[in-house]
Formats: sequence, C-alpha cells, structure tokens
Amino acid sequence: MTVRFPAEWCNTDLGEYRECAGTYERYPYDSVPPLDSARFTGSFDWLGGPSGRPSSVVDEVEILEAAVARVGHTLPADFLTYHRDERLALSLDTASPTGCWQNFSVPIPSPVEPGAYLVRFFRDQQDCVMWYLYLRPTGETFVVHSWRDFEFELAEDDEAEPEEEGMEGDGIRWCAPSFEEFAHRYWVEGRIALAGYQDEPLEDPQLSAYAEHYLTHRSDE
Repeated sequence: MTVRFPAEWCNTDLGEYRECAGTYERYPYDSVPPLDSARFTGSFDWLGGPSGRPSSVVDEVEILEAAVARVGHTLPADFLTYHRDERLALSLDTASPTGCWQNFSVPIPSPVEPGAYLVRFFRDQQDCVMWYLYLRPTGETFVVHSWRDFEFELAEDDEAEPEEEGMEGDGIRWCAPSFEEFAHRYWVEGRIALAGYQDEPLEDPQLSAYAEHYLTHRSDE
C-alpha cells in the first residue's frame, strides 16, 4: 500500500510577504514559490558548497546511517553531504526564525505504510512541528512534516488515536521531493523572516526573487 500524503508547506510568517495564523501555518504547496528541482544536485552551491571538513555532528550521522541500514534502508546522499560537512551542517539552525534545531531520531516505522520508515532530522524548539525523511522500501525518499513526535509515541508504545482528528495519513504532510530542496526553501524563508524582524532589505537575489512571488500573487488577486 502506497500512501499519498497531502502536500503542504509548514513554516512561519514572512513579514509583509506572507501572513501566518500562529507561530506556524500549513500552506497549500501550490501557493509557495516554485523551485527548479533540477538545480538541487547535492552540491549545495547556494550555501557555498562543502568545505571538505567534518561537521560537529558527523559521529551522530554515522550512528544514524548504521541504524537506518539495519532496517533495510539508506539515507539519501544529499542528506549525508549536508550533515557531514562543517560549512553546511547546522545552516538551517542558524537561519531558523523560530528556534528550530537539528535533531535525529531513530528510524521509526511508518504508522500508515508497511515497510516505510520516518527519520526525524529537524524540530521546533517547543515541539510545535517536526520534519522527517520518509523512506520507502522502493528507495523513494522525500521530506514530510507533522505535529506529532513519532519517536516519543514509539517509545511509549502509544496506541491512542492521532491528536488531530480527521487528518489523513496520521497528520503527515509531504513538503519537499528531496532533502536539499527542503533545506533551500527553509533557508531562504528563514533569512527573509529574519531580515524582516531586523528591518533589513533583501539584498540577496535568491531572497528577493522568492519574496517577489508573494507580491505578484497578491497583485493577481
């Protein structure tokens, strides 16, 4: 059984460009600026590329990689490149306007799809939302988010119903086709939000082009 998750992006407001009903909001995926997936080859050129020096979390990555292998899966190459490299790793932490941080979970059996696993890699500081790699037996890998901490539920052997009533896929939402594409969108949005908080102009063309989508969309309405 292959589950098709609803596609929604989850993040905070972008100042004048995008409103948010609370700390976070889920936005229909077709409402966020489109990205060219062909650009995301695992080079992370938009972060300056890998430094070649090991990151502070490289040992954690090795432990995670071994745990994922034990359940018959592999971590995607772009995920490994990012977390192993000193220049790249923790870039999302520093760009997060809501205090999110890199945090690995054990491989967690999917609650809705036999043979698939979730691996948490990023979470809000108050556990409002968590982001996971979703690993399918076919080798397909993508990024999802949820309000639920599936690792905690696994440890507690929680048999309760999902906290959110009526949520398809147990509250799991598809949000990016690859780790690098997720990282790029989150990094861009984080820098836009932080610039707004500090009343700074968007001098980076990547940021201004992304923000322009919202201004254009607003004028079209």
